[in-house]
Amino acid sequence: MSAAAPPSTLRADRDSRNAAQVLGLCLPSDVLLYLLLPMYAEDFGVTLAQAGVLLAANRLVRIVGYGWVVRFYARHGDRAACSLAAGAAAACALGNATLSGFAALLVLRLVWGLCFATFNLSTQTLATAQAQGAARRAGRSRATLSIGPMLALPLGAVMAQAWGPRSVFFVLCISALLGLWRARALPGEGHSIPARSGRRLRLPDSIATWSFIEGVALDGLFIFGLSLYAQVHVGESGVLVAGVLMAVRYLSEMLFSPLGGRLADRFGPLRMLVLLSLATALALLVFASQWLFIGAFFVLLLRALQLPLVMTLVALRNPHERIQALAGNAVWRDIGAGLGPMLAGLLLPQVPAIWAYGAAALAIALAALNCARSARG
Repeated sequence: MSAAAPPSTLRADRDSRNAAQVLGLCLPSDVLLYLLLPMYAEDFGVTLAQAGVLLAANRLVRIVGYGWVVRFYARHGDRAACSLAAGAAAACALGNATLSGFAALLVLRLVWGLCFATFNLSTQTLATAQAQGAARRAGRSRATLSIGPMLALPLGAVMAQAWGPRSVFFVLCISALLGLWRARALPGEGHSIPARSGRRLRLPDSIATWSFIEGVALDGLFIFGLSLYAQVHVGESGVLVAGVLMAVRYLSEMLFSPLGGRLADRFGPLRMLVLLSLATALALLVFASQWLFIGAFFVLLLRALQLPLVMTLVALRNPHERIQALAGNAVWRDIGAGLGPMLAGLLLPQVPAIWAYGAAALAIALAALNCARSARG
């Protein structure tokens, strides 16, 4: 940022960066479960189908919990809300290292779901606090928060092979405690939100529909399938290969999410969202074919480019109800991403990959075209 930038812009950049650092330190305890739980379900005392439910539970709880999170966040501000969430995230990481069985892990997943809702709301709100430069800040925020998961995934895979899948969560508990320390740098003031009447969860517009389908396809089916198929194709080294590929997901966010933000500033976020979604649909078809890892690489790269676009579009369309609109869009994403792992756990062992991911690719393409159509209307 140049020296001539106004103080408000400098503060927005700093606050957005700090919020992203908090999430980057707490998020690894969640993403490691997406890698390890499908492969080591028995070590955690659950079945594969139960693993799918557990990976979905943290998202499903946010469907009913986001309203409460929004009110708590608005009343108490970023510092208090994220400090509480980071402390709870550390407790969840410790529980993942020590507790077994579906019931115990389900409680941890529900608590983590509300923690992530708080972190997610803070990062998106602070990144879009000013309309000018919002896409750029959103891209940099995604790059910053991706550092922690990108480092934790391959290291966690190595630790899982050497000392078992539970060992890494002791380290991730310490990481979350560092996130608690960083949360103290966030702004302490609350946020003003207008009263809202009617249903808490509104019917989705075209952007929310896209978020729902993207959640099913990428955050659900794709991530679960990546871990599962890597084990099938590579065998004992599957956990390390899948860990590296999932780390590439976050490395691509570090490298390409800022580029996605700059492209949105130059060409418009809606145009880029449609083009990148169509390319993602093609990459999913490649992933489902014999070029598994090539397809996975391009899906992860394209996903990184898309991440800054949605929050920017939502903020632009809802300047007076930005916090509620961001939360509402996140709910629809979570509904899709919650259904995805459950569908994957039930369908992928039974249904050919080309059918499952072909349907997902078609849905993404249609949702993107619907976004373009609704904008013209």
